[in-house]
Amino acid sequence: MWDYSEKVLDHFRNPRNVGRVAQPDGTGTVGSLACGDALTLTFKLDAQGRIAEAKFQTFGCASAIASSSALTEMLKGKTLAEAEQITNKEIAEYLGGLPDQKMHCSVMGREALEVAIHNYRTGETTVKNLEENIVCTCFGVSENEILRVVRENGLTDVDQVTNFCKAGGGCGGCRDKIQELVDKVKGERAASRTAAAGAPRKLTNIQKIRLIEEIVDREIRPALQRDQGDIELVDVAGDRVTIAFRGMCAGCQVSEFTRRDFIQAKLRECVAPEIVVVEEGK
Repeated sequence: MWDYSEKVLDHFRNPRNVGRVAQPDGTGTVGSLACGDALTLTFKLDAQGRIAEAKFQTFGCASAIASSSALTEMLKGKTLAEAEQITNKEIAEYLGGLPDQKMHCSVMGREALEVAIHNYRTGETTVKNLEENIVCTCFGVSENEILRVVRENGLTDVDQVTNFCKAGGGCGGCRDKIQELVDKVKGERAASRTAAAGAPRKLTNIQKIRLIEEIVDREIRPALQRDQGDIELVDVAGDRVTIAFRGMCAGCQVSEFTRRDFIQAKLRECVAPEIVVVEEGK
C-alpha cells in the first residue's frame, strides 16, 4: 500500500474538474494506455487571458488522478505565462508529497499542460519533436525530458529518474545513457556553485551582459523553443533590457505576459533584482 497524504487521498476520492471543457481554447493529451497512464487536459481563457476553467480526463492510478485534479485547481486564474512556470515538484507539494515511485504522475500533468498551451498557440495537437534524441525507447522519453526532470527536481541517480519520468524502467538498455545525463547535470551544478562562490559582490556591466546572455540561452530560450518560439537579446542599457520575440512568440497574444511574468522575473531572479524592466524592441 502506498503511503499517500490525506490531500492525495482527498483528490483521488473526490477529484475536482473531471471531464472536458466545452469548446476549449487548448487541449493536450499525453501518455498511452500501453504505458499504463494517459491524460487529457483542456482549458478555457477569460477575456483577460487568464484560465477560467480547466478539466481533465485520465486513465491511471490514484496518484495520476490526484495530480491531475490538483493541477486543474492550481491553474485557475493564472495567465498562460504563469501556468507555464508550474513544475511537477509544485504539483506534488500541493498534494503534500507523492511517493518517489509515483512522481512521474505529476510530470505527466505538467507535460499535458505544455501540450495544451502549445495547441492554443499554434493549433497543433502535439509538441513531439521527431528530431529529438529518444533515450528510452520503451517509454519514448527524450534526452531533453530527462535533463529537465533532473535539473528541476535535483535528481542524483538513475532510479530517481525512472520514478519521475519512467525512463530506464523497461528493458534497462538506456540506464548507462541516463547516468551520463545525470552526471552532466551534476557537473553543471558544481560549476555553478564554483562560479557563485567566486563571483564579485557587484557585477560590472560586461559581467551583467554575459550573465544575461547565459540565462537567456540556458533558462529562457529552451522554454520558448518548446513552443516553436524564440528570443533575441537586442540591448542592455543600465537597468533596462531590450528583447525581441521570434518564431511563434512574435505577435503571440500572450507575449506581454511572457515578457513580464517569465523573462523579466527570471532575469531579476538570476541576474540582478535591480533590473527594472525588460522591454520589447524590434
